[in-house]
Amino acid sequence: MRSIINISLPEDMTIFVKEEVKNNNFMSTSEFFRKLVRDYKEDKLLNELKNSQKELKTGKYKYENIKSLKDIR
Repeated sequence: MRSIINISLPEDMTIFVKEEVKNNNFMSTSEFFRKLVRDYKEDKLLNELKNSQKELKTGKYKYENIKSLKDIR
Protein backbone atom coordinates (compact mmCIF):
# COMPACT_ATOMS: atom_id res chain seq x y z
CA MET A 1 0.00 0.00 0.00
CA ARG A 2 1.24 3.48 -0.80
CA SER A 3 0.56 6.77 0.90
CA ILE A 4 0.80 10.24 -0.50
CA ILE A 5 2.96 12.83 1.22
CA ASN A 6 2.94 16.38 -0.06
CA ILE A 7 6.03 18.50 0.42
CA SER A 8 6.79 22.12 -0.24
CA LEU A 9 10.17 23.07 -1.69
CA PRO A 10 11.78 26.39 -2.53
CA GLU A 11 11.99 27.10 -6.25
CA ASP A 12 15.72 26.35 -6.49
CA MET A 13 15.23 22.93 -4.92
CA THR A 14 12.28 22.22 -7.19
CA ILE A 15 14.42 22.98 -10.23
CA PHE A 16 17.20 20.81 -8.87
CA VAL A 17 14.87 17.85 -8.27
CA LYS A 18 13.36 18.13 -11.74
CA GLU A 19 16.82 18.23 -13.32
CA GLU A 20 17.95 15.21 -11.31
CA VAL A 21 14.86 13.26 -12.29
CA LYS A 22 15.47 14.05 -15.94
CA ASN A 23 19.26 13.66 -16.01
CA ASN A 24 19.43 10.48 -13.93
CA ASN A 25 16.64 8.60 -15.64
CA PHE A 26 14.27 8.48 -12.71
CA MET A 27 10.80 7.51 -13.87
CA SER A 28 9.19 10.09 -11.59
CA THR A 29 9.78 12.58 -8.83
CA SER A 30 8.39 9.99 -6.41
CA GLU A 31 11.07 7.53 -7.48
CA PHE A 32 13.71 10.18 -6.81
CA PHE A 33 12.43 10.76 -3.28
CA ARG A 34 12.05 7.03 -2.60
CA LYS A 35 15.72 6.62 -3.50
CA LEU A 36 16.64 9.46 -1.15
CA VAL A 37 14.74 7.79 1.69
CA ARG A 38 16.32 4.37 0.97
CA ASP A 39 19.79 5.95 0.89
CA TYR A 40 19.09 7.81 4.13
CA LYS A 41 17.94 4.63 5.87
CA GLU A 42 21.00 2.78 4.58
CA ASP A 43 23.35 5.53 5.81
CA LYS A 44 21.62 5.58 9.19
CA LEU A 45 22.02 1.83 9.61
CA LEU A 46 25.66 2.00 8.52
CA ASN A 47 26.35 4.72 11.09
CA GLU A 48 24.62 2.70 13.80
CA LEU A 49 26.72 -0.33 12.90
CA LYS A 50 29.93 1.73 12.96
CA ASN A 51 28.99 3.16 16.36
CA SER A 52 28.23 -0.34 17.63
CA GLN A 53 31.63 -1.54 16.42
CA LYS A 54 33.30 1.31 18.29
CA GLU A 55 31.32 0.51 21.43
CA LEU A 56 32.22 -3.18 21.17
CA LYS A 57 35.91 -2.32 20.87
CA THR A 58 35.78 -0.12 23.95
CA GLY A 59 33.62 -2.56 25.91
CA LYS A 60 30.73 -0.10 26.28
CA TYR A 61 28.19 -2.05 24.22
CA LYS A 62 25.39 -3.98 25.90
CA TYR A 63 24.79 -6.93 23.62
CA GLU A 64 22.80 -9.31 25.76
CA ASN A 65 19.43 -8.53 24.11
CA ILE A 66 20.57 -8.60 20.48
CA LYS A 67 19.37 -11.51 18.41
CA SER A 68 19.51 -9.95 14.92
CA LEU A 69 20.39 -6.73 13.09
CA LYS A 70 16.80 -5.57 13.64
CA ASP A 71 17.55 -5.30 17.35
CA ILE A 72 20.32 -2.76 16.73
CA ARG A 73 17.94 -0.01 15.57
